[in-house]
Amino acid sequence: MTDNVSRRLFLRGSIATASAVAAGGLVSLDALAAHHKAPIVHYGPISGIAKLNANENPYGPSPGAIKAMMEASAKGAYYAAEPYQVLTDMIAEKNSLSSKQILLSSGSSGVLSYAAIAASTKGKILGPDLFWDTTAKAPQKMGADKIKRIAKTADLSIDLDALYAAIDEDVAMVHVTNPNNPTGSLLDATKLRAFCIKAAKKTLVLVDEAYNEVTDMPEKNSMVSLVREGHNVIVAKTFSKIYGLAGMRVGYMMASEENTSNINRYGLGGYAMNQAGLAAAIASYNDEAFLKMSKSKIIEGREMVLDAVKDNGLTALPSATNFVFVDLGKGNAEIFRKKMAEQNVLIRGIYRDYNSWSRVSMGLIPDVQKYVDALPKALEQTLALS
Repeated sequence: MTDNVSRRLFLRGSIATASAVAAGGLVSLDALAAHHKAPIVHYGPISGIAKLNANENPYGPSPGAIKAMMEASAKGAYYAAEPYQVLTDMIAEKNSLSSKQILLSSGSSGVLSYAAIAASTKGKILGPDLFWDTTAKAPQKMGADKIKRIAKTADLSIDLDALYAAIDEDVAMVHVTNPNNPTGSLLDATKLRAFCIKAAKKTLVLVDEAYNEVTDMPEKNSMVSLVREGHNVIVAKTFSKIYGLAGMRVGYMMASEENTSNINRYGLGGYAMNQAGLAAAIASYNDEAFLKMSKSKIIEGREMVLDAVKDNGLTALPSATNFVFVDLGKGNAEIFRKKMAEQNVLIRGIYRDYNSWSRVSMGLIPDVQKYVDALPKALEQTLALS
């Protein structure tokens, strides 16, 4: 269906162009533009919809990033080799690493997937029962083994002792997301550091820090110091969350030169990046004023959700991120998602078999208020149907 529509649009434009050529020979850009009608596209949620289902940060891009994107877009005809290197060097300098220890990708999904694919050639990927496993599943599309998971925990936390005990000769990489997604829980930095050092002696350790900058103490909670110290650890980060650049697709990993080189075999380097996204990331990276504002709005929204959860007799896990994992009790999370959608509030449904747990992202304050207002009715309807 999509291919047919695209073909019709292409043919329509081609016929118009051919007619213009027949009539007057050469075609001006103005004439081409007059014959071309672009389809209507929504580059964000439609007005009236509270989009709280993808952990996006609607307070970005920052003003500086928007200005940089406009300038870069005018040069969109060219590959992005120079800005790729500039951002690589900026990240390396800020983290006291060499540029050869940095690998950029289209969102952190790129480097996370590359790392998983590289590891799968040597063995299995080990992770908690519940974590953001989309990229860790990437090798399975190529026939690799399924993720090896440790058992559930009563409080949905990551049991580092159990994770370490599960490392055997078949495990090629351990994947830890901190803070975790979808739970929002943050591991103790000292305990995680000790785990990484110990586990890295047996296998490669990947720490996904997509939400690190939202935590109270980002530097303390980050494991990048282990990379500097030469441990067999990879740290992945993204510009999608605190920087508000999810749609611009810029992420990166930090690792040893050996690990970076090995993982880069599965990526495309600068050819996988775009001028506008890199320009936005460069402009945002050290914009402390924007980061402070962005973080304050996330926390404000999070407190609103937590208060609403409590007021409606529910509980939620403590969150160090821009989302909250809500326990609906006897309510079914997929039914709840549908009932919220009927009130124009978009949230996530069931993860794996955690049927009563519902994740809601923070958005613009008026959109968070829509969630708060819609919660009582949606919950009542959910419990009646569950």
